[in-house]
Amino acid sequence: MAKKGKKPGGIMDIEPKPRRISVWAWLRGRFLAGMVIAAPIAITIFVLQFLINFIDSRVKPLLPPILQPETYTNYAIPGFGVLVMIIALTILGAIATNLIGRSVISATDRILSRIPLVRNVYAAFKQLTEVLANNQQASYDRVVMVEYPKKGSWCIGFVASNAKGEVKENLSDEFIGVFVPTTPNPTSGFLMFVHQSECIDLEMTVEEGAKMILSAGLIVPERLPDPAAEQSSAITV
Repeated sequence: MAKKGKKPGGIMDIEPKPRRISVWAWLRGRFLAGMVIAAPIAITIFVLQFLINFIDSRVKPLLPPILQPETYTNYAIPGFGVLVMIIALTILGAIATNLIGRSVISATDRILSRIPLVRNVYAAFKQLTEVLANNQQASYDRVVMVEYPKKGSWCIGFVASNAKGEVKENLSDEFIGVFVPTTPNPTSGFLMFVHQSECIDLEMTVEEGAKMILSAGLIVPERLPDPAAEQSSAITV
């Protein structure tokens, strides 16, 4: 029974009863909770399955029938192509470390570097792989905001490095290279060199910035100021 109270004016006040949740609302809430839990797991499994099937479909046709498990088991073993690719790359790396392997690789490099059109693609990917292999820490430095495409409009970008080489000669060392990805596909985008004073540094990490790009702005990390840190800095001043 709802409790009754008396207001100063003498009017009886009846407290509202707690709202009951319908069965449909309860089921819908539990269904959405299950979706939140199952969706990341299902998407991860789907992506891994897609990659494994893609590699298997490219590697298995290159193998002779005697090396394919279907010849003996009548069953396609998932991931067999991935295993073969890992073994092949390991053997290739072992061969490349000896004298004969280095000679063969140098000859192949010279041939590919002289073929029109092919040499442009080959040189670009070779330089990229060498940078990633020689510099294990190669990654974006921080997340910034850049005023683009017009004044008053800002986009999120990742700082790659300071201006170097010919870019530095024509601009200055105060310019930084910023990669601005597209949403929701961050693998495409464009590189722009911006003066450091025209960028706004963000406290979010590169991973958080990537999540924000992938979610089209739905996942926004909240960075609240630390009152204790602000108070200590004020006392220091």
